[in-house]
Amino acid sequence: MSDHALLLVNLGSPASTEVADVRSYLNQFLMDPYVVDLPWPLRRLLVSLILIKRPAASAHAYASIWWDEGSPLVVLSQRLTEQMKTTWSHGPVELAMRYGEPSIETALLRLTEQGIKQITLAPLYPQFADSTTTTVIEEARRVVRERQLDVQFSVLPPFYDQPEYIDALVQSAQPYLEQPFDHLLLSFHGLPERHLRKLDPSKHCLRGPDCCRTAPPEVLATCYRAQCMRSAEAFATGMGLRPEQWSVSFQSRLGRDKWIEPYTEARLDELAAQGVKKLLVMCPAFVADCIETLEEIGDRGREQFVEAGGESLQLVPCLNTHPVWVAALKTLCERAPLML
Repeated sequence: MSDHALLLVNLGSPASTEVADVRSYLNQFLMDPYVVDLPWPLRRLLVSLILIKRPAASAHAYASIWWDEGSPLVVLSQRLTEQMKTTWSHGPVELAMRYGEPSIETALLRLTEQGIKQITLAPLYPQFADSTTTTVIEEARRVVRERQLDVQFSVLPPFYDQPEYIDALVQSAQPYLEQPFDHLLLSFHGLPERHLRKLDPSKHCLRGPDCCRTAPPEVLATCYRAQCMRSAEAFATGMGLRPEQWSVSFQSRLGRDKWIEPYTEARLDELAAQGVKKLLVMCPAFVADCIETLEEIGDRGREQFVEAGGESLQLVPCLNTHPVWVAALKTLCERAPLML
């Protein structure tokens, strides 16, 4: 074994479904300036208001999907880590969560204590956003700076259009799309529109309904919505789907700001009203099933769709530990560029 480690990083989860643990997790998550991008006093005020009622509701939601082993997101990420250990021959493999445990700081210290000086940092987010990719990189930089660690990073860039990722999506979803269905909804996590606009000095982003299709490379590099659309189109092409067989939406809105559209909640009602009976839903912004897939779509989304007139909503599992995804992730990480 050599001394080039791999550090996989996912979002994170509360330590348990107890309200206090959920409150602690939400506080850490929402106080991240890359997530709620307001000046600190306003952010603190807003988050404090959210934490009055939200932890109890979220704790109930987590409890409905919690496994005996713990949080599905953490358990699935741990299983992926174990799979990567069998295929990453360059050094040790560790798992970290941006929020909660195991923390990025804990994982980095564990690696550097082994004498590791080169690490491939792999944020497990196919599409770029400040609230996912950037905050992981900045947290790793903070730890290196404050702990004075002697380490170099290669960083896995967003892989929304990489053939290995698209092929893994296609192969993992294929058994579900071989069954009769009326429509496939590709539901991505949402973002406030301002997150997209502030990264686009050209003002191309969100200019019109076709802005994602015509985004120049410099806009596409940081435009979450455009990257989601590219992922969706590449997947649909790989599956051989006709345009009328699928559509895209965005879920998980928080607060009153305008978020990128169309909204998944609205789309579920529209599809039922259009006569769709058997609906498939995939969530390609997530590589591991979590509360946003299992509870928000698999439970609440299914209930909403049936109440609106649909017959069945089948949640297509995330990539999780699918062997094609494990192989794809190894390939993607091995060609990750050095971060200067």
